[in-house]
Amino acid sequence: MTVRTIPVGRGSPTGFLTLAGLVLVLPVSLVAAVGLGPVAIPFGDVARVIGHHYAPFLVAEGPTGPAAVIVLDLRLPRVILGAAVGAGLAAVGAVLQAVLRNPLADPYLLGASSGASFGAVCVLIVGFAPLGVLSLPVAAFAGAIGAFTLVMLLAGGSGRLAPTRLILAGVAVSALMEAVTHYLVLTSPDKEVRSALFWTLGGLGGAQWRDVGVPVLVVLAGTCWFWANAARLNGLVLGDEGATSLGVEVDVLRRRMVVGCALVVGAVVAVSGGIGFVALMVPHAVRLAVGGDNRHVVPLSALTGAVLLVWVDVGARTLQKPDEIPVGVLTALVGVPFFLALLRRADRGDLP
Repeated sequence: MTVRTIPVGRGSPTGFLTLAGLVLVLPVSLVAAVGLGPVAIPFGDVARVIGHHYAPFLVAEGPTGPAAVIVLDLRLPRVILGAAVGAGLAAVGAVLQAVLRNPLADPYLLGASSGASFGAVCVLIVGFAPLGVLSLPVAAFAGAIGAFTLVMLLAGGSGRLAPTRLILAGVAVSALMEAVTHYLVLTSPDKEVRSALFWTLGGLGGAQWRDVGVPVLVVLAGTCWFWANAARLNGLVLGDEGATSLGVEVDVLRRRMVVGCALVVGAVVAVSGGIGFVALMVPHAVRLAVGGDNRHVVPLSALTGAVLLVWVDVGARTLQKPDEIPVGVLTALVGVPFFLALLRRADRGDLP
């Protein structure tokens, strides 16, 4: 079906220029972040190690020995995973806010984040790990998809997936999952409590190459798919009837987008834990910069989220050496002042 699009927000040059800038900023941030930590490695050395490893015919050999091990085996998978998680959460936040027409929509409204926490805590505390090291991410993903499925069953009882029903069902399922998770943590042995709490607060510590492939592929595919449907998402600004008049199959679009969001969230939360505020904060910041056209908001949110979480993770591993701060704690510390500033702008009528 042909969909007539409507102009949303400001002109496109700002969006394209911002997109081009972020495409350049992201790889520079990745290389710089790999060099930062308890053992600092110069930017040039990091670039040569990575370049020679993946393109030895183009880049001269860089440092070897411990420095190369730190770059390639310890920090690079963690930094790439952080970028994937940030991109996935931010893109999902932008899509959910458009689909549900709710500026406070985020993955927690789908129940996926709380479901993932429930699955992970079951492994950490109960000790049920039939798949070995893969048991934790698999259980977290299964918990996320299970909670989301329950939300969809509750929200779709009338045959249509109305935004209000979806939000209410998501809040109810999230509250249920969080209550069970907290009970498991409360009744667990003391030695297991710290690891469970640290996971629920979100973090990228211990990331290895085996954790990277699936989230990166899912986030790339999901973001491209969201972007391909951005024109239809713009139609939802007019409400269900207005979008239908433009040729948008509203209920079909909403179901597909929500399912896609759940799969992306399940993939990233399974390896990072519950990292809040990225999905809420980044899309708002992008809209303030380039307007509300989802053809710009979706890709820019993904790139901005990737850059943001890469640098937040740098802070998580360097601000309290030798210990780490949970990434979710730092995103909350950044997000709360952002939303207070957003409230002030709203009071002045400056929001787009």
